[in-house]
Amino acid sequence: MTTAAISTIESLQNQLADRDQEIIYLQEQLEWLKRQIFGKKSERNISNINQEQLQLEGFADSEKAPEKTQTVPEHQRKKPNRNGQDKIQLPPDLPVETTILDLPEKEKVCKETGIPLVKIGEEVSYKLAHRPGSYYLKEIIRPKYAHPQKEEAGVMTALMPDAIIPKCRADESLLAEIAVKKFADHLPLYRIAEMFGRDGIVISRKLLSQWVVRLGNALIPLYGAMKKQILKSGNIFIDESPVKMQDGDRVTQGYMWVLVGGIGSDPPYRVYDFRENRRHEHVPQILGNYQGVLHSDKYGAYETFVKQNKIVWTPCWAHVRRKFFEAEAGDRDLRQWVLDQIQELFKLEETAWLQTEEERLRIRQEQEAPIIDAITERVKRRLTEGRILPKSKFKEALGYYCSLIPHLKNYTQHPFARIDNNVAERAIRFLAIGRKNWLFFGSAEGGQAAAVLLSLIQTCRGLKINPREYLEDVFRRLMGHNAQKLDELLPDRWRLEKPRQ
Repeated sequence: MTTAAISTIESLQNQLADRDQEIIYLQEQLEWLKRQIFGKKSERNISNINQEQLQLEGFADSEKAPEKTQTVPEHQRKKPNRNGQDKIQLPPDLPVETTILDLPEKEKVCKETGIPLVKIGEEVSYKLAHRPGSYYLKEIIRPKYAHPQKEEAGVMTALMPDAIIPKCRADESLLAEIAVKKFADHLPLYRIAEMFGRDGIVISRKLLSQWVVRLGNALIPLYGAMKKQILKSGNIFIDESPVKMQDGDRVTQGYMWVLVGGIGSDPPYRVYDFRENRRHEHVPQILGNYQGVLHSDKYGAYETFVKQNKIVWTPCWAHVRRKFFEAEAGDRDLRQWVLDQIQELFKLEETAWLQTEEERLRIRQEQEAPIIDAITERVKRRLTEGRILPKSKFKEALGYYCSLIPHLKNYTQHPFARIDNNVAERAIRFLAIGRKNWLFFGSAEGGQAAAVLLSLIQTCRGLKINPREYLEDVFRRLMGHNAQKLDELLPDRWRLEKPRQ
């Protein structure tokens, strides 16, 4: 055989090998696409659909109505004509419950002369209130008293109860219901307004939005107290997800971070933090001087924070599993073996969490650590043996694993650390459901208020607390509560004290 013939054969063999690799890569992409459309997926919740259902749905773009402007003369104020858009309209047959807030008997007497004060009238206030399944007007009557002989002494009435929103016509019970419908039931404000309208109550969406923002601002101290508890817990789970925000006439992309912390397999506290972008600088701003164990995915901002602060990082094994799960082609035997080993790790973790802290660490170090070492050895060996298509998902999975090797066994050294970051991902899931309904935040201030209310409501849901009952009680008590004892109003503490109330 001539040299030219040998060279031609070698060239054809190389081309054939390249074609084989390209076929594997395309097959991998095809398998992934088929799984997204037809298959059941444990890693991702996507509804199964039939082939006949594969069609695109149209999306209607909505244009923002131009805002009306008005000229305000210098040094003059004119009451704006809102055409009733910001007013509350009530049905005439709405039931009324009356509460009388009278002065104590000792205050009905003039302190100087001892002459009894004379009742000259009443201050009457109305608040739209709510109880599950019905609405009613809460009538608050405050008798007014005056000295019969000393007009200059003025008029005395009992003080109004503390209100989360001063001079608001909505009672705390109604405000709590609105917050829960928005951030627990994921209803946009226009749907909430429609629900009120069906009962003959007209409240504008703009007014609802104002109430939500003011509630969020009022709860910031309690929100800060809960975040302090998370940062002190020594075991934090963090994740982030994009959200839309309206900025003038356009919609931009912001981000909502979530911190989950506390003691136990399912830490109780969930704190959301809205930011207008995803810059790395936000992570140290959110975590501050935190020195405990950090659970997260492989986002570079978390890796940078870990290196700069020299803290323990436990990357998420669920993300590692997902990478190999998506590697449909390549070395299928190794892929399946890795997935089986990771499944064994998760089974051992289920057993470990039923044991004491000492026994949990023993199971991890004696049974789970050797499995991780075996996976690491095979992954390293596979990277140096045989051919791997550079752009394949299998190569991506191997590279992803190797980049995390120094940290993959960190969770085995700490009793309250977890093998995954699913706690934070479950907290993000509620946000993902919500944004499919309300679509975007109306402003940065609205995003911040949403973060505060989401934090308290989703923490209540995690603790199996009725968020409406919790918020109504906290709304009534917060303004008069000792600022040094805010921890008493946190959901877990509130639940412990509730039976004694």
